[in-house]
Amino acid sequence: MAALSIGEEEYQAFARFLERACGIVLGPSKQYLVASRLGPLLEAEGIPDLATLVQRLEQRPTADLKGRVIEAMTTNETQWFRDSFPFDVLRKHLLPEMERRRVWPVRIWSAACSSGQEAYSISMTVDEYNDGGGRMEAEIVGTDISAGMVEEARRGRYTANVARRGLAPERQKRFFDAVGENAWEVKPAVRRRTSFRVHNLLESYAGLGRFDIVYCRNVLIYFGWESRRDIVQRIAGVTRPGGYLIVGASESLARHSDEFELVRLDGGVIYRRRG
Repeated sequence: MAALSIGEEEYQAFARFLERACGIVLGPSKQYLVASRLGPLLEAEGIPDLATLVQRLEQRPTADLKGRVIEAMTTNETQWFRDSFPFDVLRKHLLPEMERRRVWPVRIWSAACSSGQEAYSISMTVDEYNDGGGRMEAEIVGTDISAGMVEEARRGRYTANVARRGLAPERQKRFFDAVGENAWEVKPAVRRRTSFRVHNLLESYAGLGRFDIVYCRNVLIYFGWESRRDIVQRIAGVTRPGGYLIVGASESLARHSDEFELVRLDGGVIYRRRG
C-alpha cells in the first residue's frame, strides 16, 4: 500500500472529529502519525483517503467504524510496574492506611488501563503487601476506551516479550503461568481481584461506583485543557473523601480542581480527595 497522503485541511477536520469523539487532541504536524495508524484501516475498508473517512464518520457513522478509528489512534504502550513510584507508594503508604481505616475491600480504579498491565501490577502489589503481614483485599476495576484492549486485559495472556517488559524474573515466575512456548498467563490468584470494562473518560461515570484509590496516569496529557478539567472533576465525584488520585509524573492537577490536595511522599506527589 502506498503511504497515505494527508493534506492540512483534511488533517484539521479529522483532528476536530477525534477531539469531539474521545477528547484526544492532536498537535500540529502529526500527519505522519495519523497516516501510520489509519492507513491499514482505510485499505481494509476500501476508503480512498482521510477526507472520505471523515465524511463518512460525520454523515453516516457506525459504532464499529468509529470505534476502530478511535482504537487505532489511542496510544496503548504500557508495561508492568511502569514507573515504580506509584506501586511503592501503594504498598508502603496507601494500603497500610486503608488497613488502619478498616477499608475492606479497598476499591481501586485503573483508568485507561490499556491491555491490563497496570491493573494486574496493582493486584500483584496487594499480594506483596500481604506477604509482609498485611491483611488487605482489593477490588480493582480497569477501564479503557478500546474494546480490543479490554478484551486482551480480560484474557490476561501475553507473549513472552510483553510479559517480560518491566517485570523482574522473580515476579514473572510468581505471578504468571507459562502457556505453550511463547505465552504467559496471569495466575488466577492475581486475576480474581480484577474486572475490566470499556469506558470513555468523557462519558458518564455513574456505573463505576466509588473508589478509594484512582490511577489515571499518563492520560490527561492527551486531552485539551477543558477536557482535562472535566475528567478530573468527574474523577473527584467517584473518589471517596480521603481517597487518593495518582497521575503521571509529568501531569499536575494545578488549575484543574480544588477537590484534591497535594501530598508529597517518597520524592513524588499524589493527590488526596478533600472532605
